[in-house]
Amino acid sequence: MARRSFLKNAAIGAGAGTILAAPAIVKAQPTIRWRCSSGFPKALDTIFGAAEDCAKRVSEATGGKFQITVAAAGEIVPMPQAADAVAAGTVECSHTAAFYYVGKDPTWALGTCVPFGMNFRQMNAWWKEGGGEKLFNDWLAPQGMRYLLGGNTGAQMGGWFRKEITSLEDVKGLKMRIPGLGGRLWAAMGAVPQQIPGGEIYAALEKGTIDATEWVGPYDDEKLGFNKVAKFYYYPGFWEGGASLGWLINSKAWDALPAEYKQILTAASHESNNAMMARYDARNAPALRRLIAGGTQIKPFSRPVMEGFYKAAQDMYREIGSGNANFKRMHDSYAAFQRESVSWMRVTENTFDDFMAAMLRT
Repeated sequence: MARRSFLKNAAIGAGAGTILAAPAIVKAQPTIRWRCSSGFPKALDTIFGAAEDCAKRVSEATGGKFQITVAAAGEIVPMPQAADAVAAGTVECSHTAAFYYVGKDPTWALGTCVPFGMNFRQMNAWWKEGGGEKLFNDWLAPQGMRYLLGGNTGAQMGGWFRKEITSLEDVKGLKMRIPGLGGRLWAAMGAVPQQIPGGEIYAALEKGTIDATEWVGPYDDEKLGFNKVAKFYYYPGFWEGGASLGWLINSKAWDALPAEYKQILTAASHESNNAMMARYDARNAPALRRLIAGGTQIKPFSRPVMEGFYKAAQDMYREIGSGNANFKRMHDSYAAFQRESVSWMRVTENTFDDFMAAMLRT
């Protein structure tokens, strides 16, 4: 009897010790405060909100010991300077699109997307299983930074235009807000690309400073009001077939984190990667219906226009790769993975999607 009582009390004590251990572990960790300069305006609850959601998850998982304060683009540093601010340690991190920094090096684009590139699932697969994450971070490390995927928009719309694009001739001289290698590609076709932060695009389009703009898709574009100043809404955004976003992190700040905090931030970032895609998939369809009901004219880019851009994109990759070994090495890996993945998805995903689209139209 005494033995049973002892064992019972010991088990209760062990259980109590386990219950008490978790707060003790949290208390033993340091209090860390990071600042994040977002690449996006606060008005966009899906794309800006992804960083806030991730920061909230990190705080909750560490009992409030690891706090990340997210500031909108321009509040700490202008969006184009965020990468420099992270590298210098002015801020510990930025939630951004890597391709905003292709002016520094075209290799940055492969952390987000390239024209006629992979979709959301293919990009995730290359990043986690095809060596993309290691390739990108090995390249980024000498610059004093690392990158965690933390969001995706899915395939984007092709943007808002004041006039119709019926042929490649209509592209020439067009002043268009478009970042990344997409901007370089449109320039090759005769357009005049502009890189303008999200919060400033509406005014530029309204004033006629630009003739067209792309952003993301119906949900965000409706919030930014582009339908009020341009009526032609083209699709698809062939330069952003699945645009990844991520956490650009100062290497010294990352290395100073306890191992548990690194794992928590990584897990929260992965969670926000999936959550952002789910939100866009849920919100874009009703937003597109509202835009059409309000008079927006949606139009597909013609096959000749897309084929012309596709050929120019392949020429661009060869040209960049001939003078940039880092880009070539990474893009070769990316392109090989894409070929394999597209071949597989044609068998199942695409066939099933095409059938369901035909059935649901009726």
